[in-house]
Amino acid sequence: MRLYDIGEVATKSGVTPATLRYYEDIGLITSLSRKGLRRQFGPETLLQLSLIALGKAAGFTLAEITGMFGSDGQPDLPRADLHKRADQLDKQIKNLSTLRDAMRHVANCPAPSHMECPTFQRLLNAVQRTRVAAGTG
Repeated sequence: MRLYDIGEVATKSGVTPATLRYYEDIGLITSLSRKGLRRQFGPETLLQLSLIALGKAAGFTLAEITGMFGSDGQPDLPRADLHKRADQLDKQIKNLSTLRDAMRHVANCPAPSHMECPTFQRLLNAVQRTRVAAGTG
């Protein structure tokens, strides 16, 4: 099995050496040996780093991602958690799409003032209701 030193892993993955050391410290990845002072990693580390990046992009915390690897370092993905996160992403996509559409309307609105635009008024009211319901408002 070919080993990659930390610099090679950083180059191939786009993850800085400092981040690789941090990931190792928290148990996300494991170096297999050292060559001098340089950590050596197996090829599976590149797969693990891809999964970590995917998990981060999906909004999982590093602690949650750590739980997605078995003791052998292989993926052990909790399907129920993935479904829950996918549902959250669907909701976020819907909310962002609504916001995008509202902003496009406001940008193109023919009303002399945004405050005279009924759609803009509804948008402001909806934002206020959402903030009150969430307790941030």
